[in-house]
Amino acid sequence: MQVQNTREHVIPFIQRSKLIKGGERVLEIGCGEAGVLKAFIDKGCIGVGVELDEPRLVYAREWMSNEMNAGKVSFISKDIYKVDAKELGGKFDIIVLKDVIEHIHDQQKLIAWMKDFLIPGGVIFFGFPPWQMPFGGHQQVMRNKLLSKMPYTHLLPGFLYKGLLKAFNEDAAAFMEIKETGISIERFEKIVKRTGFRIVNQLHYFLNPIYEYKFGLKAKVQVPFVTHVPYLRNYITTCVYYLITPLMNK
Repeated sequence: MQVQNTREHVIPFIQRSKLIKGGERVLEIGCGEAGVLKAFIDKGCIGVGVELDEPRLVYAREWMSNEMNAGKVSFISKDIYKVDAKELGGKFDIIVLKDVIEHIHDQQKLIAWMKDFLIPGGVIFFGFPPWQMPFGGHQQVMRNKLLSKMPYTHLLPGFLYKGLLKAFNEDAAAFMEIKETGISIERFEKIVKRTGFRIVNQLHYFLNPIYEYKFGLKAKVQVPFVTHVPYLRNYITTCVYYLITPLMNK
């Protein structure tokens, strides 16, 4: 699912601004099982995946063993703040964070810090759901079928939302953490500006491309008018793609 989504949507989005010819070094932060990274490897890139959750990398190493043996990809199970470019084999042409930034507590620190990992002309891709969108609290992964289909519950006041989660025996701590780290379009764009980056390209979706594989719903780009209405757009935009680069590369 992630491989196909990246081939059909993420890589074409990046290539509108940065041609991927093969040989580029790609770092994925929060790579999970490396489905996203796999699509870049198939494109001829050299990949490095960093993932704090080691069990997820066990599967990545198994199904990408051929690529690892060929020196096309490597994985590190470590806190991204505790590695440097040298440990990762050098700097990168592209850094990818897909469905990751909304789980990071100090988002401004991370974005500013990533400058040290980019070569001149390098770019960072972000794909994330705006916090206020119908399922911005990741309700779709809840065990309870009723809660998993209820939109906007994550926008309840903290004490009410926590009580609701506990009443249905959900992992309250995990979902409350998402509530604490959720990021809006406006906040993301402000952080980009404050940390010395510029937006190279952006695309807002009414229907997230990944929904095609999860729910059989075709990707649908957001209405242009809505993309220009601050705050309102967060509630009816299920996914955004951004490509940024340091201002020094302008």
